[in-house]
Parts: sequence; structure tokens; C-alpha cells
Amino acid sequence: MQLDIILPIVIFTIATASVILYQRFEKVIASLFEEKKFTTRDAVLMVVSMGVMVTVIVFIPSQALQIIFIAAYSYMLFTFTYLALKKWFFALLPPAAFVVSYFWFWNLFVFNLFVVVFAILITVYLSSLFSWKTVGIFAALLTVMDVIQVFMTGHMGESATKMIQLKLPVLIMLPTYPAGMLIGLGLGDIFLAGLLAVQTAVKYDRKAGILVAGWISIAMLIFEIALFNIGFAKFFPATVVVVAGWLMGAASQRLTSFKRLPTSRKEERLKD
Repeated sequence: MQLDIILPIVIFTIATASVILYQRFEKVIASLFEEKKFTTRDAVLMVVSMGVMVTVIVFIPSQALQIIFIAAYSYMLFTFTYLALKKWFFALLPPAAFVVSYFWFWNLFVFNLFVVVFAILITVYLSSLFSWKTVGIFAALLTVMDVIQVFMTGHMGESATKMIQLKLPVLIMLPTYPAGMLIGLGLGDIFLAGLLAVQTAVKYDRKAGILVAGWISIAMLIFEIALFNIGFAKFFPATVVVVAGWLMGAASQRLTSFKRLPTSRKEERLKD
């Protein structure tokens, strides 16, 4: 039986780091957005925009795509560094390092390093805009969109292949152990895992967020075992796996919280 432990460990590490860093910078990020939260409409529009972007990537010229992504990543690195350090000259260093690395020192390690950095930055930067309600709606709609773009249009696989050819850090590429193969996971899937872990930590506590990160990793481990030994698809909507792990983690947290309640409170919950 073939399996892999590297990707689940990496997902757990990224999601846990996102939880810890979000709690560290929560007030700074929230003040930046003036305490605003996404509405249901905003969550729907965000998913639609992401779906449209996947399709547009398939048809946009490669050079234009390269310029857009490098500019967007550089801006994000500058913005987050400036928010953290409040020094614009220090904030210039990460985007400069990214551009120099991309054109002159690009290899699999550097590629994956920037994917991890971007995944954590996006998660920490956007998590304050979500509430427990909107994150559930967003996760459900994103999963539906992912399934459609993978299995029905095929655009998710085409766009991923195109961006890999351009060496753009939009998915993490890891060797599997002990299976001895190479597997990729999209930046959007990693972002969703981190976002769900962060929102669980916000609703309950840090331990609950880390618990969800662990369950998502377990779900990914189970999925990889099925993928490697059955080989049912070249591309698969990993959001399904992430959401499944989140639901298991959330259910586990609710069960744990319920068991800790006094008997009278348990009876009230059951009546409700």
C-alpha cells in the first residue's frame, strides 16, 4: 500500500502557522479593513470571481499572466511586510527577493518556499473579513466551483498546467514519502485549509483551530492513500478533502465542548 506523510504534515504546519500569526496580527489587519466583514453576497461574488479567473487564465497570453502574477505577489509581500514592520525600506526587501529569485535562482525549494509564504499571507490578510457564517458559505460554494472547474470544464487542470509551465508559485509541489512520487496542491486549497482553521480558532480557541488543522491533514492522508492505490483521477478538487477534514474537526470540537458542559446545560442543549 502506498501512502504519503509529507503533504499532510506541510498542510498542518501551514494551517497552524496561519492560526498563530493571525492571532498575532488580528488587530492590525482588522483596523486596516476598518472592522468590515464579508456579507453572503460578498462571499458569493468572491467565489464567482475566482471561478472566472480560473477560466481567464486558460486563455490569457502567458507573458501577460506572468506579469500580472509577479506584480500581485510583489504587492502582497510589500503590503504585509509594511504592516508588520512599519518601515517601507524593509518592506521593499521581500518583493525584491521574490523577483530576483524568480528570474535567477528559481528551483523547487525556492518555489515551494514562496508558495508557503503566499498561502500564509493570504490567509492572515483575508481571515478578518470572514465570519463563522460567511466562511461556511464560502467553503461550500468554493467546493462546488472547484468540482465544476475540475470535472466539467477542465479549466482547473489546464490553468494549473499553464502556471506550472510558467513556474508561477500557485501550488505546492512536494515529493511524497514513502511513496516516492511528486504531488501538487493548489494555493487556493491551502488558503481554504488555513482560513477554516483560523475561523475555528476565532469561534472557539487556538486549540480548536489547531485541531481542525490536524483533521484536515488526516483527511488529506486518507485521500492520498486512495489516490495512490486506486488512481481515480489526475486532477481532483482538493477543496472536497479540506472541507471534509474541517467538518470532522468542527464536529469533534463541538462534541468535546458538549462533554465539558454541566449536566443541566447538556439537557438544555438537547432540548434545543
